[in-house]
Amino acid sequence: MQTPAAHEERKVHNGRKGRKGVVAALAAASLLLSAGCASEDGGPASSDGSPTAPAGSASSPAASSSPPAKRPPAKGSVDVVSTLTEKLSSPWGLAPLPGGDLLVASRDDATITRIDGESGKKTEVGTVPGVSPAGEGGLLGLAVAPTYGADHLVYAYFTTESDNRIARLQYDEAKPAGQQLGAPDTILRGIPKGSVHNGGRIAFGPDRMLYAGTGETGDTGLAQDEKSLAGKILRMTPDGEPVHGNPSADSVVYSWGHRNVQGLAWDERKRLWASEFGQDTWDELNAIEPGKNYGWPEVEGEKGEAGYVDPVAQWKTSEASPSGIAYAQGSIWMAGLRGERLWRIPLSGTPGEEPSAAPQAFLEGKYGRLRTVVAAGGDTLWLVTSNTDGRGTPKQGDDRILLLKVR
Repeated sequence: MQTPAAHEERKVHNGRKGRKGVVAALAAASLLLSAGCASEDGGPASSDGSPTAPAGSASSPAASSSPPAKRPPAKGSVDVVSTLTEKLSSPWGLAPLPGGDLLVASRDDATITRIDGESGKKTEVGTVPGVSPAGEGGLLGLAVAPTYGADHLVYAYFTTESDNRIARLQYDEAKPAGQQLGAPDTILRGIPKGSVHNGGRIAFGPDRMLYAGTGETGDTGLAQDEKSLAGKILRMTPDGEPVHGNPSADSVVYSWGHRNVQGLAWDERKRLWASEFGQDTWDELNAIEPGKNYGWPEVEGEKGEAGYVDPVAQWKTSEASPSGIAYAQGSIWMAGLRGERLWRIPLSGTPGEEPSAAPQAFLEGKYGRLRTVVAAGGDTLWLVTSNTDGRGTPKQGDDRILLLKVR
């Protein structure tokens, strides 16, 4: 059996005038979709304005009463439209801004850089204080607040000397480059840290709540300990507090039994999906429901054992070692580190069903390790490579952000 440390952690500008305006419009639409609309009572609302249950909940109208989504074609396609930017250092988290630009986190440098969504020009925003990069830890996931237009808050998940934590920072674009980040306001601390399996992905859901994927740090027992924040998916308010509808009213724990959650995304029915590293045998894509146990370390992959939720899809660890995921064109798109490929998993559109067709791999070996994939609106995705993280083999220009057109 592999030790946790030994296991794989599993621009060309197109020049067309108005490209940034198109990206901005798509980003705004994407932000609206992820943020949802507020009902009159302040809670999240469905498309018809009625309050909704928590995203991913079996009682959510999106999960239970919405008509099935149109099935995507069995076979898809991926075209690399352009390379937006190059020469990034250990990029990890990626967060689109409402205007069409991107924020990218450097895991090892603890910096956040703004990437012009049209030209690819890089501008350092600032350094996040308190980050202690080591192993698989450092400055990891980023998320832009649904209220960014009013408060300019950026959320970051990062490793310190003592723990993993989530903080929010105000981004002041009027200040000089490199000095635009305010002091971190920690909203959640005490997530266990390790040299491996720190999780790190954060995202705002359709319910406007903040979700985070954590790892079990190599201490497998933590994943089944419901009182630990390790090996979990967490759901919290933007202030870091437990949310009504969580399995336990006084806890941010949303689901457990996870080894190392690296990707979070919602489909058009507002169902939550998560990618997860396996150990020796199976990597997983899971459909997440509150209060459910996803098995680690008791089971890995599809076992059909009572009390544990089987993955919707699984891969050999050599084929995936999945990181970020995104939803577009009726499919989940999953970036692979060790697998060095982008997986397409077409969804059936009906809760509880298997994918509508077999997963399909793209870009195999062409760009090396793939870390993060983010929906850019419509049929486009942003894809971040990960060859400067100490485990890849950097090529000239690494690391880079690619713009993809997908079907």
